[in-house]
Amino acid sequence: MFESFFGKSFNPEKDIPSLSGKVILVTGGAKTGNTGLGKETVLQLAKHDPKEIVLAARTQSKAEAAIAEITTIVPGANISFLELDLASLASVKKAADEFTSRSDRLDILINNAGVMMLPWSRTQDDYEIQFGTNHMGHALLTKLLLPTLLQTAQHAGADVRIVTLSSEGHKLFSGPEMIYEQSALEKFHTTSRYGHSKLANIYHARELARRYPSLTAISLHPGVIVTDLYSTYSANNLVIKAFTVGGKLATAAGLLYDVPAGTKNQLWAATAPRDEVRAKGYYLLPVGKGVADSWSKMGGNAKKAEELWDWTEAELKKHGY
Repeated sequence: MFESFFGKSFNPEKDIPSLSGKVILVTGGAKTGNTGLGKETVLQLAKHDPKEIVLAARTQSKAEAAIAEITTIVPGANISFLELDLASLASVKKAADEFTSRSDRLDILINNAGVMMLPWSRTQDDYEIQFGTNHMGHALLTKLLLPTLLQTAQHAGADVRIVTLSSEGHKLFSGPEMIYEQSALEKFHTTSRYGHSKLANIYHARELARRYPSLTAISLHPGVIVTDLYSTYSANNLVIKAFTVGGKLATAAGLLYDVPAGTKNQLWAATAPRDEVRAKGYYLLPVGKGVADSWSKMGGNAKKAEELWDWTEAELKKHGY
């Protein structure tokens, strides 16, 4: 009863097993202090002796500052920086090429990075900025790393995971179904466009799991957390200001998650026993709570997941990938 309502009791310090020999790539994480899920995820994984963690982010100076903070806490942790701008497919290709040139294995890919509530704009490749960053960038990265992931899965005892951060915020999308004509998204509010990108994350991870059964692929909601992701929205927006201030108070009162608690669902998905994770289906609420298709009218639609996959593949091919 407790688990069905509150989720699993999960202590990363005690419950993450040894990660010896594993290579892990986490997108995002170039934050200092206690402000980002990516950095906290890397920190907790680093405590369990992986062979290497690759922190993929846009800004080298910020990433290296985050790595320095982590290695102060976990001396000897092998954490390296990989330049990655998810809003540029060319940057994603360059990052994937660099990674595969220096590593012949990848055990855990955590698609953590994202943007939220940005004003209307397009990526370099002409996608709505949130959809292009949160979905298209990660979709291409995953596609280009698939040969390495599949090769790793052939090793004896291998347990390869692809964990994608989505959000219950996908329910903010007010359209009746996925919108592929990017210009049509301009009429939607930024919160709705954010939900659209998070719905795409759910669909892509679900179809990835169906097409590649040797891999464990899943998407998840980290919980309601006040992080500096909200700083990408207008600093003058009174709603976001109120949520941020109120959220900090609610976190202090135990009503919302702080950043360490907010990483638990993705850490569980990345490291808990494989059969246990797979038994939960395609999407997790925190911590480790699977859902039925009926939980979300749009998110639970397997046919729409396949449609998004096919459209995404066609788009990437148009760009030469």
